[in-house]
Amino acid sequence: MSQYQALAQRVLDGIPIDRVAALAILDAPDVETLDIVAAAAHVRREYFGNRVKLNYLVNLKSGLCQENCNYCSQSIESTAPILKYSWLDADEAVRQAALGVAGGAARVCLVASGRGPMTRDIDRVSTIASTIKQDYPEVEVCACLGLLKEGQAEQLAEGGVDAYNHNINTAESFHEQIVQTHTYEDRLDTISKTQSAGVSACSGLIVGMGESDEQIVEALFALRDLDVDSIPINFLVPFDGTPMQGRWTLTPAKCLVIVALARLVCPDREVRLAGGRELHLRSLQGLALHVANSMFLGDYLTAEGQAAADDLELIRDNGFVIDEGEPVGTRPDRRAPIRRRGSGTSIEANA
Repeated sequence: MSQYQALAQRVLDGIPIDRVAALAILDAPDVETLDIVAAAAHVRREYFGNRVKLNYLVNLKSGLCQENCNYCSQSIESTAPILKYSWLDADEAVRQAALGVAGGAARVCLVASGRGPMTRDIDRVSTIASTIKQDYPEVEVCACLGLLKEGQAEQLAEGGVDAYNHNINTAESFHEQIVQTHTYEDRLDTISKTQSAGVSACSGLIVGMGESDEQIVEALFALRDLDVDSIPINFLVPFDGTPMQGRWTLTPAKCLVIVALARLVCPDREVRLAGGRELHLRSLQGLALHVANSMFLGDYLTAEGQAAADDLELIRDNGFVIDEGEPVGTRPDRRAPIRRRGSGTSIEANA
């Protein structure tokens, strides 16, 4: 048994990976990449079998954001040539969500740029969410609206929102290097509000912004400690017109190992391949699915994804099936092995 397989078995036995072992994985030579992936894939199979959960983004409001996040094309300081608009009509938002569901998405993510929602924005999103739930009661609805005020998470839950995404984005020790208009603690506060309201917490990170390996480990361990339910892993898209333009520091192998480490640190959580996967993982996307159990279908907020047909082919070619998902709050203990859970749905049934 290799050292990585032994580590994976310890994780499955309930012994968490420590920071020393985590750093050693990120520092491992490329020749050991497949051994690391095989170990993490074993953990993934135990919890999620051969299923891949599909997620679909609906961009409710694009650009026009007053925050100065250095990585973001929607920031007030960005000159990136993106589409900018204020709040889609509710019917159009529901129509777009229906396209994702038709493609096999088990979760629809309603996203709006900005520091945080006002009361009328919460009402808007709640109306859209409740309509989606009426039409597709089995589909999870996730909202991503920025920093939440007191009571807003509860209002979203009442409107049919199952989950709330608010990424920590990076390690606390690196946070001030990427944004100065809000703090790391502000982000933690929104995650706490989400969890206190009984809404599933979704929070992840962006890699490739200049953070160190130690800071990648710091961020992943923070997500484990926060006990979030799903972890999107984004790979920096260095848009022209942002402070991070031209920053191409990631390799496909490095991205793959980061995803594998996320699985080993958070073995029973939904690990999602998110923005930039096509650009950075490239031909290794299939291998990444042997570690991650979730991915976005189609386009992102201001970045184009690959064709949905190619995503479905990627899933099928790697021996996976689409996960129909279970509504948040009704799924069995995630720490239970996959043999206690149902099987997925065939690609053909959702194509």
